[in-house]
Amino acid sequence: MKSMAFPIHRPRRLRSSEAMRRLVREATLAPSQFILPLFACEGEGVRKEIGSMPGNAQLSVDNLIPEAEECKRLGLGGLILFGIPDTKDELASGAYSDEGIVQKAVRSLKREVPGLLVITDVCNCEYTSHGHCGVIRNGDVDNDATLNWLARTAVSHARAGADIVAPSDMMDGRVDAIRTALDEAGCVNTPILSYAAKYASVFYGPFREAAESTPQFGDRRGYQMDPANAREAIREITLDLEEGADMIMVKPAMPYLDVIRTARDLFDVSIGAYQVSGEFSMIVAAAEKGWLDLDRTILESLTSIRRAGADFTLTYFAKRAAQLLS
Repeated sequence: MKSMAFPIHRPRRLRSSEAMRRLVREATLAPSQFILPLFACEGEGVRKEIGSMPGNAQLSVDNLIPEAEECKRLGLGGLILFGIPDTKDELASGAYSDEGIVQKAVRSLKREVPGLLVITDVCNCEYTSHGHCGVIRNGDVDNDATLNWLARTAVSHARAGADIVAPSDMMDGRVDAIRTALDEAGCVNTPILSYAAKYASVFYGPFREAAESTPQFGDRRGYQMDPANAREAIREITLDLEEGADMIMVKPAMPYLDVIRTARDLFDVSIGAYQVSGEFSMIVAAAEKGWLDLDRTILESLTSIRRAGADFTLTYFAKRAAQLLS
């Protein structure tokens, strides 16, 4: 039977010009949806380029300030800080020290760039001599013993002025431990952005160069999620929200768009996604070879994350994307 839809229905009518496409666009991007990850290191005048992540660098606090000022000028949603200490030990002491690199960076940023949202990554892998995210006992990460480190780190970040703390370790019970410690410290208004569904992904490879956090033995599959599991992500998100998370994150982003979409359908909370280092580096490498148009790929990739249901995206393309949208 001949369809009665055509020629009455012609969807191409709404694609006829950029103005028309813009009018009916379903998923839109704005600079305020982007969070820029930055790597803070000790010293002065330091800008150590990250070979696997062109355009990104470890920055001393004085060099973080201009980056933060540009973030504010471009209207970004904010930045997230990762710390690279001068020394590491088995106790991750640099993570929760009031004189730790992230704590110093936060104080400087809040003083020099007021009004810019500053998120801090709460984890231990950058600070431990073994590169794992917690206390090592009998060759494995001791979940419950690690919670104290995480809680102390979150409190120290909040006291330094962090607007949001973001635990990324994937220990069971960490959100409850952090929320309790924040409240007891009088930081009742500090939100928690939980890396609720963080997968044991190969796409983190370049980040480990950036953060100098490669495990010295084994891997992180005993605490980060199996890439084959989607239902488990919903359980993890549910548990973190029950423990007091204010927002949740899915990491990585593009390989897990299905997880973002399911979370968006099930949870009425703000959802972030992390377009991780491997996603960034693949796109840049393909563009350098002339295989992809860099700017169009940036915007299409970010649109896919937004379309899947993310309210905001942590991305190394944040500044470039904001410029393209201006």
